[in-house]
Amino acid sequence: MKILVIDDERSIRNSLKEIFTDEGHEVDTAEDGVQGLEIAGQERYDAIFCDIKMPNMDGMELQDKLLENGIESPLIMISGHGDVDTAVECMRKGAFDFIQKPLDLNRILITLKNAVERNSLIAENKILKKKVYGADMIGNSQPMKHIREMIERVAPTDARVLITGPNGSGKELVARNLHQQSKRSAMPFIEVNCAAIPSELIESELFGHEKGSFTSAIRQHKGKFEQADGGTLFLDEISDMSLAAQAKVLRVLQERKLSRVGSDKDITVDVRVIAATNKNLAEEIGKGNFREDLYHRLSVILIQVPSLDERKDDIPELIEHFIRKYTEGGKARRFSPEAVRMLQEKHWPGNIRELDNVVDRLLILGDDEVSGQNVRDYV
Repeated sequence: MKILVIDDERSIRNSLKEIFTDEGHEVDTAEDGVQGLEIAGQERYDAIFCDIKMPNMDGMELQDKLLENGIESPLIMISGHGDVDTAVECMRKGAFDFIQKPLDLNRILITLKNAVERNSLIAENKILKKKVYGADMIGNSQPMKHIREMIERVAPTDARVLITGPNGSGKELVARNLHQQSKRSAMPFIEVNCAAIPSELIESELFGHEKGSFTSAIRQHKGKFEQADGGTLFLDEISDMSLAAQAKVLRVLQERKLSRVGSDKDITVDVRVIAATNKNLAEEIGKGNFREDLYHRLSVILIQVPSLDERKDDIPELIEHFIRKYTEGGKARRFSPEAVRMLQEKHWPGNIRELDNVVDRLLILGDDEVSGQNVRDYV
């Protein structure tokens, strides 16, 4: 294993290096947080041991910097007797454990073993999540490879994402994959279809309301932002949100605070917002339908989902996916090469959703092997 020890006391650095080297591990050392951060950014470490009290950058500051730079090595804090409260606060923010001075050999080795085992389980879990949740992102065309690469790079961060693309192209699926591959995957994924909620109810739906705040408010209601606290809020078709609601969403994004309808009390929330739209927001801004400042807050990362017409090479694989979806546990079915070719040549204004419906229809009405004639008759 590869271990980094960060401590301004040379004796501590040398003692830990000797202990870990005797156990067969490779050890690097740093004398303060600044140097430690630089080294940690150049190598991948199985564990990092760090003194809480150091010049230039203390352990808590270093922890924040490591997370900001996407460095997820288990962090074990070394604390003096007066630093226990600080060490506990570090653990609350993500450190694995803390060891009090004077250092105990057995405690050090047991803590290292537990940290590495937990990190291994987390890594395996991420791989499984990618297999499970990435499976529905069917296709190996160049546009799909690009989207997968974007998700892999963006998901571990807390950056806001704006997903654009035509109806039925899979924007929600991209949002779900972003959530499931993120650090928030164990927390809620809450979806709001802004186009499906009347404008007079959208604020109550998003921010909640207090009992008695309007005629039908017979009890207190937590809005979607509160329900998504710690997780991800997916605002689908955000271009259909009223300007008044947009202003309140902007405030939440800026201040991470909201007020329920009928209350002046601020509630702090920690939510990653992913938004989606099938409209050109630049045009909507020009028409006065969408706030430009909100657009810039939402579009830290832009992901453009292609139409099915732009990725027709994926159609055979998508057909196989939908066949399995509709015949699971039943009689095996297939499409003839001619039927597949005809579906590839078709124009798909409804995108993946339309193809899904067409495959379902052909499996119901077509022959055991869906033929080209079946496609001519029923599509």
